[in-house]
Amino acid sequence: MRDERWRVEVGPEHATWLSTECRTALLAREYRPVDVGGGVVEFNRLAMGAIRELGEEEDGYVTDDGEGLRLWIGDEAFELERVE
Repeated sequence: MRDERWRVEVGPEHATWLSTECRTALLAREYRPVDVGGGVVEFNRLAMGAIRELGEEEDGYVTDDGEGLRLWIGDEAFELERVE
């Protein structure tokens, strides 16, 4: 369980924002999303827990419903995928 990770492709601009300016980017390193390049952001278990604390009014919030696990920026939804 410790190595749980999720990835989401959001494009370079959103990836930079998530990893440097999003509210969770200001937390301790283990709670921050990581820009892994190519417009992709990766979350470890702790970072996923932190990002899920954001409210619907904040960019970067996550929903988990019949459509799957999605990260929202503005009106755009991006599918999060679990990395084994």
